[in-house]
Amino acid sequence: MHQGSRITAVGHYQPARILTNEDLAGMVDTSDEWIRSRVGIRTRRIAGPDEPVDELAGHAAAKALASAGLTPADVDLVVVATSTAIDRSPNTAARVAARLGIPGPAALDLNVVCAGFTHALATADHAVRAGSASRALVVGADKMSEVVDWTDRTTCVLVGDGAGAAVVEACAPGEQPGIGPVLWGSVPEMGNAVRIEGTPPRFAQEGQSVYRWATTRLPAIARQACERSGLEPADLAAVVLHQANLRIVEPLAAKIGALNAVVARDVVESGNTSAASIPLALSKLVERGEITTGDPALLFGFGGNLSYAGQVVRCP
Repeated sequence: MHQGSRITAVGHYQPARILTNEDLAGMVDTSDEWIRSRVGIRTRRIAGPDEPVDELAGHAAAKALASAGLTPADVDLVVVATSTAIDRSPNTAARVAARLGIPGPAALDLNVVCAGFTHALATADHAVRAGSASRALVVGADKMSEVVDWTDRTTCVLVGDGAGAAVVEACAPGEQPGIGPVLWGSVPEMGNAVRIEGTPPRFAQEGQSVYRWATTRLPAIARQACERSGLEPADLAAVVLHQANLRIVEPLAAKIGALNAVVARDVVESGNTSAASIPLALSKLVERGEITTGDPALLFGFGGNLSYAGQVVRCP
């Protein structure tokens, strides 16, 4: 039995094509001013038809692995959080493992939509604590452009594509865990507030219900996630929330009470990338030096199923 795990490296990947608000104004009845005032998004990245979600995931995972100084043979567990994989088998994790040449890992996909990455991170942490894995690649990747209705101006302005990844390793004996206890749950009776349903699958949501739930119910839950790690919100160096919409992220961060924290606002340039949003935003904060090794950061995902999961991690 191991006493805990930590994130030793992160990485992210976004496709090359940038879709601006001006571009969208030429596609649907909207404007840059309308989008920025309501959701705070300026640009988003859109993957091409020949860029499947496992390719996005593979690029991010390869970067995290390289940053950790590990080889594919060092990894024994691959967990990919996604809700936009088109194929059911082989799953996205198995395809990522094949792309990277990881020999014989446990490979599982997790679909908890926008809360997927924090669920996947907890799952990897639990596997390490139980002694069934020693090094895991945890990836959040989504290609929302493939499931959105590009004629629906209420949803198509929100979404983007991308992937983020973390390497999770067992702590050395006597070392403090770098991934705190997860606080997770859901509100199944409100599950229809965020949907990716049908054939072909299409993303839809009840925006006002989600906004009210996120800004009224979630702050107390996020604070409890801090308490589980023995920290006050004021102790946090960073708050990385699911990048749903700037008008959700900013009030939620303020209500958590993390007065001294850097608040990730990657939604402005990346849009809502679902399970990719938290690792993407975290990786950028690390890359830009806005947070340093050992800093405590709250990761908190929420959304589809009306699920949520959060934990405090020490930055790699």
